[in-house]
Amino acid sequence: MASHPDIEQVTDYFIALQTRICDAMTEVDGQASFSLEDIETPEGGHSRPRVLDNGQHIERGAVQYTHSIGRALPPAASERNPHLAGKPFQAAAISMIMHPGNPFAPTFHANLRFFLVDQANWHFGGGFDLTPFYPFKEDVIHWHQTALAACSPFGEDIYPRMKTWCDDYFYLSHRKEARGVGGLFFDDWTEGGFEQSFKLVQSIGESILPAYRPIIEKRKNLPYTQQEKEFQLYRRGRYAEFNLAIDRGTRYGIQSGRRIESVLASMPPQAIWKYNWHPLPGSREAELYDQYLQPRDWLRDQ
Repeated sequence: MASHPDIEQVTDYFIALQTRICDAMTEVDGQASFSLEDIETPEGGHSRPRVLDNGQHIERGAVQYTHSIGRALPPAASERNPHLAGKPFQAAAISMIMHPGNPFAPTFHANLRFFLVDQANWHFGGGFDLTPFYPFKEDVIHWHQTALAACSPFGEDIYPRMKTWCDDYFYLSHRKEARGVGGLFFDDWTEGGFEQSFKLVQSIGESILPAYRPIIEKRKNLPYTQQEKEFQLYRRGRYAEFNLAIDRGTRYGIQSGRRIESVLASMPPQAIWKYNWHPLPGSREAELYDQYLQPRDWLRDQ
């Protein structure tokens, strides 16, 4: 592996990871499959959106790969690094979301990205997080154990740092509540140089399926009521609010002129908003708010 930034290594890995994620989730669903498009951009970039809709167990799944080449970094990418504003760049990214049909199976999101301005200005970012509706504590612990295992070879402090970063980022400040139960998040990452940073990104990428697949396999066939389905749709509204009001990735996609169908493919296919709704005290719905939607040390507090 090269010690200097090499975007071809990154794009090759992201494309291969996209294929493996789509193949695995197609097996999980057992009925529908992912679309496949290859889109070339005038600047020489390449995108490969893949979307599964109306599956047996997955209502919407999107696994998007992009390699962007631009004349100037969009504000969403340069606001933390204003000295890079206006400079030409390349960016590679893979972003994925799974919205299961069963309300007992959580929504999951992951993305990995690499920005290259020049040999001295590059960074990785990404992570993954889990958004349950009717949580099972064992699932949340498994999720965080897998995240810890992905980070541990690179230092004991990596997981707690990325977990805290995730808790801080996936937070709906206008609701004063977390989006879900967290996971990993990192940005502007260059620690150890390109080779070490890329190995960390690959470790996180390889942990995505081991983190999520056992959970959805365990929960996808559980019986549920219409009331439980409606609560899932209500909580999906929070997901939509985060993507549209807060998420930097959505803003980046819009600002960079990416195909809007690809940018918004991560949105849930159905969601509802209820005015001033509150769960009944002691209910499973209240349990989500009372016990899960706040930062916790899931691996210590078992």
